[in-house]
Amino acid sequence: MKIARCTDGGTPFWALVDADAQTLRQIAGAFAEWAPALTRAIAAGRAGEGRAALPLAGPARALAGVRLLPPVEPVNRVVVAGANYAKHLAADFGLQSPPQPIAFLKAYGALIGATDALRYPPLTAELDHEVELVVVVGSAPVDPAAPLDSVLGYTVGNDVSARDLQRSGPAGIGMDLFAAKSQDRSTGVGPWIVTRDEFPGGSPHLRLTLKVNGQVRQDSNTSEMTWDVGQLLCFVEARSSFAPGDILFTGSPAGVGQGTGLYLQPGDVVEAGVEGIGTICNIVGPRPGA
Repeated sequence: MKIARCTDGGTPFWALVDADAQTLRQIAGAFAEWAPALTRAIAAGRAGEGRAALPLAGPARALAGVRLLPPVEPVNRVVVAGANYAKHLAADFGLQSPPQPIAFLKAYGALIGATDALRYPPLTAELDHEVELVVVVGSAPVDPAAPLDSVLGYTVGNDVSARDLQRSGPAGIGMDLFAAKSQDRSTGVGPWIVTRDEFPGGSPHLRLTLKVNGQVRQDSNTSEMTWDVGQLLCFVEARSSFAPGDILFTGSPAGVGQGTGLYLQPGDVVEAGVEGIGTICNIVGPRPGA
């Protein structure tokens, strides 16, 4: 199943997408009203029953007639796990993997949809790209013995970062991840959630790619994550409980501008894709004052 959050110019709504027919049908109610039951059905191997129970409203309509929004509601949290690809740390930062995961929060206002313009923040000159697999939590609490049972599905993320701001933290304090990762309207997420039953069991092994103006900058696989999806969920849950609808970025592989020196520029077309899910395409806006 593909589930999108959309708008036709009015109140945002959730919808079940038929990508082949390029149509969708609206799902009645907020995510928290229907997603937990669907997630539990998927965990029990009854995805078909869960789909049949979705409260669909109205006839099918054209996918082209809506704008795809980030598939997370404003009431939910955006959690980011970092330092999760050893090659990325070594090649792009000259660092070794830490002894445990690293996680932090991203401001909701940083998110944009699958085809929205990517704002060039005024405080940075080093705007960087990071394609990531994003986990969508559908039910809570997360059971440490079976963490994937709480996963509704997966989507695509581009954790755009202001690297000069990231390094601007005072000596002895550390990186300024808030400034680097929460710049308004800079982080693409979408185009939709693909439910977990569409993938083999366990933490998914999926190809990640990112292109800028058609040139491949990142090409890797989630099998290279140091900590898999279940381990990341357990790490975060032990510190701050997930709620249905929260999303979790799982880290980015090597090839980012921090290592190559190729940062994003105004007018760049940035395509981030995850195998089996889809691609988001965002164009970088002008520099402020330019």
